[in-house]
Amino acid sequence: MSEESSPQPVAFLVCFAVREEAAFSWLRRPGSERLITGMGRRNASMRFGEVLKRVIPERVLTCGFAGALSPKLKIGDVLFDEDYDAGLGKALLAAGAIPGKFHCSTRVAVTVAEKAELFQTTGADAVEMESSVIRSLCRQRGIPSATVRVISDAANEDLPLDFNALMTSEQKISIPKLMTKLLASPRAISRLMELQRNTRTAARRLGDVLNTSLRSCSGGSVGVA
Repeated sequence: MSEESSPQPVAFLVCFAVREEAAFSWLRRPGSERLITGMGRRNASMRFGEVLKRVIPERVLTCGFAGALSPKLKIGDVLFDEDYDAGLGKALLAAGAIPGKFHCSTRVAVTVAEKAELFQTTGADAVEMESSVIRSLCRQRGIPSATVRVISDAANEDLPLDFNALMTSEQKISIPKLMTKLLASPRAISRLMELQRNTRTAARRLGDVLNTSLRSCSGGSVGVA
């Protein structure tokens, strides 16, 4: 049996839940790595733990889409929150991101009413589903980290479907469940297509911010896993 190789140092580990979030993040330089974790805290925790067996990141970013809770935010706005020693704030601000507070939820916030309640009870600007567990694991290991998220749906709009009801036990969208729902509610198709356009616009904006800010950070040559 061959001996396992030691974990290799990398400048950045850049985490996304799904590939669509990373579609325009052209992080192709050697020295760092991209990780697709899957949706939700359990998947994020498991995949993050696995990748740390082979890399030792200097800094970790948890990136992707977020739902707006603050009515002031619009689709394409990029928010960030960082540890005091992450050293990314100046570059992110210069790239057009703004500081914000995130709530990490165990479910997708689907309705305007649900978003309004979260805004009231948490005081957060935006909601997502993976960052808190990744950043907690980073703190346990003394790794500086930051959350960088782009708004993909506004606070004043319902999502076209209850995606929570379409999830498998592995926190993936079930295609059979999705097709059944769309056949039963054909009006949702156009709204789902609009959401896809919005998420693509959001992913492009996130890519712009990440590509610009990480290039300007010292030691920030970034590559794709």
